[in-house]
Amino acid sequence: MGWSRTWLGAAPVPITLNLAYPFNGRWLTQNSPANRVPSHGTTLYASTFAIDFVPVDDSGRTAPLTLASLVYPEPAARFPGFGRSVLAPVDGIIVALHDSEPDHAAFRGLPSIRYALTQARRAAAGWLALAGNHVMIRTHNGSVVALCHLQHHSVRVRTGQRVDAGQLLAGCGNTGNSTEPHLHLQAISGVDVMSASALSITFPGGLPRNGTIIDAQ
Repeated sequence: MGWSRTWLGAAPVPITLNLAYPFNGRWLTQNSPANRVPSHGTTLYASTFAIDFVPVDDSGRTAPLTLASLVYPEPAARFPGFGRSVLAPVDGIIVALHDSEPDHAAFRGLPSIRYALTQARRAAAGWLALAGNHVMIRTHNGSVVALCHLQHHSVRVRTGQRVDAGQLLAGCGNTGNSTEPHLHLQAISGVDVMSASALSITFPGGLPRNGTIIDAQ
């Protein structure tokens, strides 16, 4: 792990944070900083190096695409990864969490276009409107890892609790700025997303590119 010259309190901030995959089973990589930076097309809320993982079934697919799903919103529970366990990717202390946002419908096809047109409104509403339910873990060196779009009332940790990598945090949901159940992960230099800097991340075997299916054990 490399280190920058910036300090948070008494601990240096890592240039690249080495993480474990925050799940078991098969997940599809999307919006990876291995493909482009900023990975989500914006640096807003220190999201420059954020990455998304979509839970998929054994065949590598999410919910079957039908004519109806191209025209109408779909229940989030229809997707195979809805509620799948989200695990801590690093040892640390829970410094922030939110658990009360309801899961909204999933949007593909025409509904996804209509939903995209309202994204600026959600961005203007602030971090919570984008992240939805989330957990933030502060590591031993002061960096913070945020895991977002979690399932309504699924968080199994509390603020101030120490967690180990691999420990159950919550379920995968569809809250915040999300078109289908998935996990958004980003690393930042502090808990305040308005003032924090984005930190790059990596995983065992390197940073996966878009379209890579991770089969974590």
